[in-house]
Amino acid sequence: MEYVKSFKELEVYKMSRELSREIFILSKSFPVEERYSLTDQIRRSSRSIGAQIAEAWGKRNYERHFISKLTDADSEQQETQHWLEISQECKYLNIEDTKRLLGICESIGKMLYSMIDKSAKFCKISNR
Repeated sequence: MEYVKSFKELEVYKMSRELSREIFILSKSFPVEERYSLTDQIRRSSRSIGAQIAEAWGKRNYERHFISKLTDADSEQQETQHWLEISQECKYLNIEDTKRLLGICESIGKMLYSMIDKSAKFCKISNR
């Protein structure tokens, strides 16, 4: 594994930012009555994925904390999947966009699981 110096270089982080950006753009068309419920929820959960990855990176001195934050990131991506499906069921998102965004979520989940599985490599102090 080639070492990266910042969480911003992690592909999973970049993918999470792309996901949250796309969700923000698509959710602009949600009905006004959803502003403080569904729109807010899906934006928050999708944005939190990257935030949790960034926090995990800062916790690399403590492997258990690193894993915990990555687990939080995975929980947020799963919550985002839930809100995407609700949005599609309510006809706010079309099936194609929903499938594409769910695919991104699933890829993020796989990458996070891989990072958790290889956490010792990310948490080595000699890598800094």
